[in-house]
Amino acid sequence: MRAWRELTEYPSAIVGLLIIAVVVGLAVYTLVTMPYGEAIRLWRGGEEVWQDYPKNASPSWTNLFRQSDLPATVVLDTRAGTAEKSLDRSTPGITDATLDFTFDWTADYFPQELSLFTYASFSEKQPFVEVTWFTPDDREIKVADLSSKASDAYRFEADASLVRRLKGVAPQRALLADPNVEELTPLKGQYRVRVTGLFFEDDGDLDAKLVSYGQVHGMAGTDHRRRDLTVALMWGAPVALAFGLLAAVGTTITTMFIAAFGVWFGGAVDGLIQRLTEVNMILPFLPILIMVGTFYSRSIWVILGAVVALGIFGSSIKTYRAIFLQVREAPYIEAARAYGARGGRIVAQYLVPRIIPMLIPSLVVTIPTYVFLEASLAVLGLGDPVLPTWGKLINDANENGALFNGYYYWVLQPAALLMLTGLGFSMVGFALDRVFNPRLRGL
Repeated sequence: MRAWRELTEYPSAIVGLLIIAVVVGLAVYTLVTMPYGEAIRLWRGGEEVWQDYPKNASPSWTNLFRQSDLPATVVLDTRAGTAEKSLDRSTPGITDATLDFTFDWTADYFPQELSLFTYASFSEKQPFVEVTWFTPDDREIKVADLSSKASDAYRFEADASLVRRLKGVAPQRALLADPNVEELTPLKGQYRVRVTGLFFEDDGDLDAKLVSYGQVHGMAGTDHRRRDLTVALMWGAPVALAFGLLAAVGTTITTMFIAAFGVWFGGAVDGLIQRLTEVNMILPFLPILIMVGTFYSRSIWVILGAVVALGIFGSSIKTYRAIFLQVREAPYIEAARAYGARGGRIVAQYLVPRIIPMLIPSLVVTIPTYVFLEASLAVLGLGDPVLPTWGKLINDANENGALFNGYYYWVLQPAALLMLTGLGFSMVGFALDRVFNPRLRGL
């Protein structure tokens, strides 16, 4: 409690704790609301999962910094009740389906794309489907005549016949353009798209989904594959914290116990530990991890195991050894030996507890080091191929020229979360160092 009170006297520690609380809260919220299986489905699900998302769309909040709003994605689906549907089976052997999609256009720019997905239910003959576009100024534009399959997709801009009828202008622009303005400008107001289906059987049924792909989408935007970046930003938090915490705890505690055993048993044991440490200190840490990821496995658990294995005999062993050499000569250690305490008990109950105050700040400061290490490997293309992480996002952005194409959000959002996480742990770690190290309290 005394250490906690002293810690709260440092404003930097309070800010750091708040940052850590936010990141931990994000990680817990992600695990509760988006389990691992669901996250993998959303991130690797394919076109079926991503078909309602636009490509390379900025986050919706970027509109707050623009004078003219970019359009958001509009999804209207008869199955979800967001569009009107009526069926007429009054004529024997004939089913008429009428679907109406109504939406208001208030944005100052055109959508990226327009798509219509149809879902028809029939026994033998495919239905005949007609699509008509109605503008706010009462113009009626025939879009297409289709023969729908059980599940079909119609991309407006891919219809060469429609493009010719619109005088070579992309449909997503021509259908929403104001005819009274020479420069292509969206005509604001209420639009309606009517889809009629004619079935040559009594029990035919038709549903459809109209998607107007916007230029902004969600809290984090989308990438070149239409994936929602929110998934990777959210799941990057538990992955980063788990990797950083496990690596830091695994290396720090193991190193401390190895140093303690080496000091207590001395002789050949201490000599072997020191020689292994010196050999390990000259090994290139990052190149070895790159070799593991390239030639063996890129699984995050394999990389974590390699990090812990390489970090066990780190340079901190020599620091702990110097401290343990002093502690070993303390009177209470001699008293423990006189009472017949075994070596393992002396190490665990008398030697190690003496340096825990030094261990805690070091452990906290080490966590962001491993968080950045995992992200660095992912940026180099050696991240886990399955898990969506912050480093993987930056790698994808780099490979697809995000900065060159102006998709700054793709890089800045994961980079900001990485820096924020590192800052939070570093601020708390430095404050803990002042609390547990009397020589730094006045600084």
